[in-house]
Amino acid sequence: MSSPLSADHPAAQPPGRGSVDALITQTRRLRGDVDAVRRDAPRDAADPQGRWQRALYDLALHQLNDLDAHLAQLRDGPAPAPEVSAALPAASRRGSLLSRVGSAEWNLLTDDAVWSEELHRILGRDPATPALTLDELPSLVHEEDRPKLTAMVTACLVDARPIDGEFRVVRPDREVRTVHMMGEPVLDADGGTATMWAVLRDVSELRSRRREVRETHDSLDRHRQRAQSEHRLAVELQEAVMPPWRGSLRLPRQGPRSLDLAAQYLPASTGSLIGADWYDALELPDGQTLLSVGDLTGHGPAVTSSMAMMLGALRGMAMAGTAPAQLMTWLNHLLDATVQPALAGAVCCRYRSDTRTLTWAQAGHPAPLLYRDGTGRRLETPDGVLLGATSGAVYGQAEVTLEAGDLVLLHTAALGRAGAPDRLLDLAPRLREARTAQDCVRMIVTECGTSEREDDACVLVARVTP
Repeated sequence: MSSPLSADHPAAQPPGRGSVDALITQTRRLRGDVDAVRRDAPRDAADPQGRWQRALYDLALHQLNDLDAHLAQLRDGPAPAPEVSAALPAASRRGSLLSRVGSAEWNLLTDDAVWSEELHRILGRDPATPALTLDELPSLVHEEDRPKLTAMVTACLVDARPIDGEFRVVRPDREVRTVHMMGEPVLDADGGTATMWAVLRDVSELRSRRREVRETHDSLDRHRQRAQSEHRLAVELQEAVMPPWRGSLRLPRQGPRSLDLAAQYLPASTGSLIGADWYDALELPDGQTLLSVGDLTGHGPAVTSSMAMMLGALRGMAMAGTAPAQLMTWLNHLLDATVQPALAGAVCCRYRSDTRTLTWAQAGHPAPLLYRDGTGRRLETPDGVLLGATSGAVYGQAEVTLEAGDLVLLHTAALGRAGAPDRLLDLAPRLREARTAQDCVRMIVTECGTSEREDDACVLVARVTP
């Protein structure tokens, strides 16, 4: 098929071979770099972000392969004659650009049609069969896309507009392919359309990869939105059940011997999921004060919901006068009976202000720290395993008498891992100089709460005031 000339401009001259070789070299170098990055990318099929990135890498490689083939064809000149192409190895014909790009010319005066062999292959037709005329071409097009093809061809023939669009074709084997058609009318001396030429490219794989990128991107967006919703729900649930105070609090019904209380929740340094750490301080009907901290394993709304259940049960049993050891036993029964398996660490204290007595029990949790006269120590730990770890667990109970000026620190495990327990004890001289429990919390958070933590943490300070 001859290369046509549009009536209003001559055909462009091809670039020199050397410049095309340079472009080919650059393209192949870039393709190698992209492929190297792609191979190093994580292959976690469950990660939407990873799937989206990998789909983009695949699409970029596909387009670079096409660019390489286009440039090679530009360098090597027109496609070989059919008899030469037929002599090529079958694998070479299938893998070359010629299997994806074909050309056609339709003579409107004689109603003749000339197709390249490549176009026959794209459309699944035998190259020995006659090319289809413009009137016959829609028979190969998907029924839904026929109006689109008709509109493009009509605009080209009647208004001399270039053709640039895509449509689907149905091959004889019923395989549906997507082709991109570009063409122009060739005008005669009187300005009428004499012939129309077009280049058709099979873009099915390219569109499939773009669709994959779009779908994985949409999946990633949905994953992000779901994560944001879960994060917001977990935060709202946590804020609903945690004590409504922040900073220092003096419980209202305590007499001269009162507790100066302060606490803070510290979110994890990495990640966006909310854990299930809690702190609590509650005045009880018998005049004693409940102090507790704890944490459940896991993250997200389901775990936060379990934490809310635990905290509600703990408050209810404490209001009924349950001693710390028995309280831990019943909490263990509660977790053991839940449908959703869970493990929890906790420490629970009852403080009696008239005798300054602190009675406490723990379940697989760091012991409270007692600071007195500028020194700190861990309280002797009674027996107790993680809640939910085993049925019928028995929990011990300990008691200590406090003095005016003593400071008791309760914290969840993540704070101890981040700051190290010894580091918390080393703060004793500085905590002695603090004026309020809130000042103590600020100091602890500054020294031990800013380290990288993979989990959230809680800290509660109770200071015995005269």
